[in-house]
Amino acid sequence: MSEEVPAVLRAFIARYIDSVAQLEALLLLRGNMRETWSAASVAKRLYTSETEAAAILARLCSDGLLACANEVYRYDCVPDLAAMVDRLAEAYARQLIPITNLIHAKPRRIREFADAFKLKKDT
Repeated sequence: MSEEVPAVLRAFIARYIDSVAQLEALLLLRGNMRETWSAASVAKRLYTSETEAAAILARLCSDGLLACANEVYRYDCVPDLAAMVDRLAEAYARQLIPITNLIHAKPRRIREFADAFKLKKDT
């Protein structure tokens, strides 16, 4: 019997993780912190399209979980977020199905709708 995913991780997933591919990309870069990645290299590792990988990486960058310069990505997030990513990585290794179920149950359109109302710094 698997234990319940802790509330703090459920909240982190609700806020930052929109798909299993996004979680896998985050954990891939976290596991290879000293490397830099292109969307094409992430796409190959995740067996997805380069377009989807680029969108995933862009979202992770905008959320402060990755750093990006000239379409090259690396794992880099503030300590509080890094601690949560570490906890999520540990939990995902033990609770793959409950965590993927949480992600799949998440209504993606709600986040997209909410993001439409975010104020841009440039405006």
